[in-house]
Amino acid sequence: MNNHEIDYRIHGEEMQCVEIELDPQESVIAEPGSFMMMTEGIKMETMFGDGNEKGLMGKLFSAGKRMLTGENLFMTVFTNIDKTKKQVTFAAPYSGKIIPLDLNALGGKVICQKDAFLCAAKGVSVGIEFQKKLGTGLFGGEGFIMQKLEGDGMTFVHSGGHVMEKELLPGEILKIDTGCIVAFTKNVDYDIQFVGGVKNTLFGGEGLFFAQLKGPGKVWIQTLPISRLAGKILQFGSGRKEEGGILGSLGSILE
Repeated sequence: MNNHEIDYRIHGEEMQCVEIELDPQESVIAEPGSFMMMTEGIKMETMFGDGNEKGLMGKLFSAGKRMLTGENLFMTVFTNIDKTKKQVTFAAPYSGKIIPLDLNALGGKVICQKDAFLCAAKGVSVGIEFQKKLGTGLFGGEGFIMQKLEGDGMTFVHSGGHVMEKELLPGEILKIDTGCIVAFTKNVDYDIQFVGGVKNTLFGGEGLFFAQLKGPGKVWIQTLPISRLAGKILQFGSGRKEEGGILGSLGSILE
């Protein structure tokens, strides 16, 4: 299936949205819940998977793969059924940046965190990417089961906080928290490494494992993974009022 070529504009700074302009009969696919607004003349349909599958079994298989990544069984397709250009806008789910990725310029495939995908031109395949190495499977955490975006059209992923883009040279290695990975191109080698050291393990507070990314290729990194944000909200929403306490954290330990 040929990908639909779409024009877009990203609005906002920290709470962004992407406005996509559709020519007549052009379509865009999106995760349920990301829709913000659209002009009259756009038809919205719910479908199994990403719409690239043929037959009932293909659609069920695609939906099952999406379940493994923790995503919704369904996706939504927005099609311009009018004779003039129309616009549909999708909003980021939390504070961060929307990253536009031209798959045609990135080798036809990008691997991303399972909750990073926002929307894409119809024809882009949204699948599952299992990491083949045993250590990655056992200890990868957020970075183990990832999504793969394949095709030659535009796709949009979302990061938490600020996003950094790095170009890795052949053989160049970057060590990174697994949750801080947003996406990387298909030639980047992904593995899991043990932090090591008793003090690091017991008192480091950074987890026992980190990801190792080896070039060549591009990597997109986020400063605030949603899991880290959720952890902080739970920590400060526990009912304690430590900010004004004399002993602060020490008082909590003594309790």
